Amino acid sequence: MLPDIRLAIVVNPNLPLGLIANTAGAIAIGLGARFPALAARQLTDREGRTIDISSNMPVPVLQADAETLRSLLLKTLSPEDDRAIVPFPAFARSLHDYREYEATFPERDLAGEAIDGLGLAGPLKWVKSLTGSLKLLR
Repeated sequence: MLPDIRLAIVVNPNLPLGLIANTAGAIAIGLGARFPALAARQLTDREGRTIDISSNMPVPVLQADAETLRSLLLKTLSPEDDRAIVPFPAFARSLHDYREYEATFPERDLAGEAIDGLGLAGPLKWVKSLTGSLKLLR
């Protein structure tokens, strides 16, 4: 799948800087877990020091307001295997244990939730059609 793949992380720029960083980091972990080939490699320098790579392709971090993020999420949801859709709903911040999140999630309707960020990985045309008009986060 990697030859035609594109990645994008979209976050709400109105969040405080620390929450933007946390949102992007959590989404990146989700994307990497869904498609380990994005990073599951190591490199060794000439002195024999080995590192785990961060990503083998660019990961643009884009910006969109809360309403655009929710709309974007709802456009992406499909059961196709060649895509990763990793939302970060705002309600997750109030839960400090993943088990709580997992238990609460089925009671939620993403169409009515504030979305702080969204990660996408999939076919180049699909990701570009969804994010091509969004600006880089600066």
